[in-house]
Amino acid sequence: MAFKGRPAPSTGLLRQVDALARAAFPSGFTVLVLVLAAVPVGLPGVVAAAGLPCIFFWSVFRPAALPPPAIFGLGLLTDLLSAAPLGSNILILLVVYGFATRWRRFLARQSFLAVWLAFCGFAAVAALLGWGLQALLGWAVPPAMPGVAQVMLSAGLYPMLAALMSAAQQAMIRAEAAG
Repeated sequence: MAFKGRPAPSTGLLRQVDALARAAFPSGFTVLVLVLAAVPVGLPGVVAAAGLPCIFFWSVFRPAALPPPAIFGLGLLTDLLSAAPLGSNILILLVVYGFATRWRRFLARQSFLAVWLAFCGFAAVAALLGWGLQALLGWAVPPAMPGVAQVMLSAGLYPMLAALMSAAQQAMIRAEAAG
């Protein structure tokens, strides 16, 4: 049924491809960010610092598009790209996902600054959890500076990545409303 003055929604293969692309975008974008962050630049923790803003953003603003199995896969990719102990980033990203989805109703209504500050808290907790896991797995107290650098880098990357993801989110919302 077509509404007056509005074209009928497209059907068939093109509509299915569009829906699939919208569903795969959060995971695909995060994979792209992780792979680009894996380029050697000499900073510790760049891969984890770049992936965390993506996981947090999609967990708050479109959690159904990035389900726990996708988070698991992204955590595994983060572990492999950063040579971290297998499972450490999986656990960290799943914990961030869980808490971010729990707080999403509150966070989604807040200003960008409030969400960014909340993300900074999440990034600090994620780095602290990573530090604790590293200490537990290595039976030694690791230096704190790489974790601090990771939090600062992640907090600095969030505004740029959030702007890109927000523009994509708005485009997806418009496409869903039109279809």
